[in-house]
Amino acid sequence: MTLDPQPLAPALAAAEAEGRTTVRLDLEGVRGKAELMRRCGDALRLPEWVGGNWDALADALRDLSWLPGPGAGAGAGVGRLVAVTSWRGYAGARPAEWETFVEVLEEAVDFWRGPEGEPGLTVLLAAPEPEDEPEPGRGPAAGAPPRTPRLKRRRG
Repeated sequence: MTLDPQPLAPALAAAEAEGRTTVRLDLEGVRGKAELMRRCGDALRLPEWVGGNWDALADALRDLSWLPGPGAGAGAGVGRLVAVTSWRGYAGARPAEWETFVEVLEEAVDFWRGPEGEPGLTVLLAAPEPEDEPEPGRGPAAGAPPRTPRLKRRRG
C-alpha cells in the first residue's frame, strides 16, 4: 500500500488484465468510524462476526477466505486489489481514525506479501479525478490529510 494517491483507472485496468479480483471501497460522505466500518463490511462483504472495531477488521483482512478471488479458500489472498475512493473527506474529518485505518490496511498488505515480495493484497488510495483536483496554485484539496507517522497502538 502506498500513502501517495494513485490514478484509479490505470490501476483497475492493470489488475483486471492480471486476473485480480478488484473491490472498490467508496468513502464518500463517511465522517466517523461507525460509518467506515459499515462501508468496509458492505464493500468487502465481511462476515457477520466482524464487529465495528479495528482489531476485528484487521483479523478479517488477514483471513480473506470469505472474499471471492483467485484460488478462493483458506489462505487465499493472491490477486486482490482494494481501491479506496473518496477518502479525503474522512481523512480530514477524523485524522486519528484515518491513521488507524491506514495502519490496519498496511498490516494486511504486509501479511499477504508473498515470499518473492509479490503482493497478495494491494490497497490503492485513489487520487481525485481531474475535476476534483484544486486549481493550480491553490494548494491541496480540502480535507487532505497531513503526512504523519504510523500509530503504535490501535484505538478501540
